[in-house]
Amino acid sequence: MSRTEIRITGFGGQGVILAGIVLGHAVAVHEGKKAVQTQSYGAETRGGAALAEVVVSDEKIDFPKVISADITITMSQESFDRYGASTRPGSVLFVDADLVTAGSGSSGGTVYRVPATKIASDEFKKTLAANMVMLGAVAAVTKIARLESLKMSVSEVAPKASRDLNTRALERGFEWAVANLKKP
Repeated sequence: MSRTEIRITGFGGQGVILAGIVLGHAVAVHEGKKAVQTQSYGAETRGGAALAEVVVSDEKIDFPKVISADITITMSQESFDRYGASTRPGSVLFVDADLVTAGSGSSGGTVYRVPATKIASDEFKKTLAANMVMLGAVAAVTKIARLESLKMSVSEVAPKASRDLNTRALERGFEWAVANLKKP
């Protein structure tokens, strides 16, 4: 792997930024790779656009922003419309099947529909856990980070009150993807 670019998008309150922080930390600290994580979000904390980007490499990272995402995660219809519909051939697109009605309109990437919000709501009674369900599924399919690395990262960077929930959600998303999704 020379450079892998990951874009995580959704709306404020979905934990998009935390997912990016957990992934970047897991890769840099526990996988021994170079990683840069950036984020942006609207002025409104809940409901506005949220974006986290992670660039991973075995070599020095000269430019910290995503140029052309290899992995795109869209947690809302708006984020799919903005980023998912223009994925490039050879890329991988993950959409929250519960919040994104489109998903096959990408321009050449492999599309995975993950019921992250439904799993989080049904099994954990908290839709906020959908971000970690999705991150677990992404890890299972793409191997961008090992599940153990992500779990250690959650224990180190997630708020203490949500660490157990986030860890269980990661595990559940990983398990669901292993049972239901084929790797590219």
